[in-house]
Amino acid sequence: MMESRWAYLIHLLAWTLPLIAFQVVVLVRHYKERSGAVLRAVLPPAFILGLYLAVADHLAISTGIWNFGEGKHLGIYLGLVPLEEVLFFVITSVLVSLGLALFTGLVELVWKKEARSP
Repeated sequence: MMESRWAYLIHLLAWTLPLIAFQVVVLVRHYKERSGAVLRAVLPPAFILGLYLAVADHLAISTGIWNFGEGKHLGIYLGLVPLEEVLFFVITSVLVSLGLALFTGLVELVWKKEARSP
């Protein structure tokens, strides 16, 4: 199966979806009633950045800087970029954005803890 055209997509989803699920669970637990607002603030820029990176990839492919071997992806393209590569950029941007939101929450907790210390 890993030598098939599904290889890239399977690998991508296998390592990213559990991390995104974990991040969302922790984010919702930390931000509680604000979690919806935090997700609405974090996710759109992540999607925009992911799409920007896909456009940059399209330009790199179109100028011959790199290419993708046949048979390792589904063969569905957005422009010149394989669908899996676009998903990689979007998912990676989501992971980073959620991570930053969680880091901000951690910093907030530390500041509150320090403020309560004598």
